[in-house]
Amino acid sequence: MIDIDAAIGYVVAHGDPVERARLSHIRTGQPPLPEIVDRIAAGQLPEGGWPASADDGAIPSIDATCFRLAELDDIGVLNSPIGERALQWLASAQRGDGTWQEHESLAGQAPPWALPGDPEATLYLTSLAGFWLTAVAVATDPFQTRSPYDEVARSSATWVAAQLRPDGSWPSFLATGWHAAGLLHQQQFFYESARVQQVLGSRLPDMSPADVAAMTVALRRVNLGDDWLLQSAWKRLGEAQRVDGGWDSNEGPLFDVNATLTALRACR
Repeated sequence: MIDIDAAIGYVVAHGDPVERARLSHIRTGQPPLPEIVDRIAAGQLPEGGWPASADDGAIPSIDATCFRLAELDDIGVLNSPIGERALQWLASAQRGDGTWQEHESLAGQAPPWALPGDPEATLYLTSLAGFWLTAVAVATDPFQTRSPYDEVARSSATWVAAQLRPDGSWPSFLATGWHAAGLLHQQQFFYESARVQQVLGSRLPDMSPADVAAMTVALRRVNLGDDWLLQSAWKRLGEAQRVDGGWDSNEGPLFDVNATLTALRACR
């Protein structure tokens, strides 16, 4: 069993203002104060994206922009003007073949999952960006009868589906899997999504708590339903919760609050 009260107490004790605002929205749907939105929006470039770091302040990043979209979603303002500008930029950054890559000038300091020109990074970023353009459409219209990003998301899903191996695995990072599964499912590549989910299920016992939480949140952002994979993930999160109410992040103790918020969102 997941101890929700203990997890809430951990975030209240250790979280910053943005993290506490995320907690309030997760718990009660409370809208954030304007200064919280402004804090996330700080650094957004005129094009609509965010830079990868302060050193690359003039170049928007696919990976960094998707991270900010997740923060906006966690406080319930994904469809705000700030989010819409980011989504429009993200859609405009898609390449002709349906993929996304970071700008080549970021190659010197990009992490492996965002390295320009790298096939594994291209699959990850394409799954990630396509997922977010699909997720915002679901948030706006759960029945997906309309979306300004239909064509963009569909072309990314078509490309991602073509990269899967016969057994449903993918030649990229673990997180590619759950973003691809959500994207493919919502774009009606149901067979391909089911194969990816089977692989994720087989890897679940070895996943870190933060990865389990991130996977669960991603799949709940689309119309997957409470299927077997999510049921297994909730059980795994209950087993991995610490006695102080938190969960371990993949990046060390400084990010444990974020991992705990993600776990709370996964259980909402």
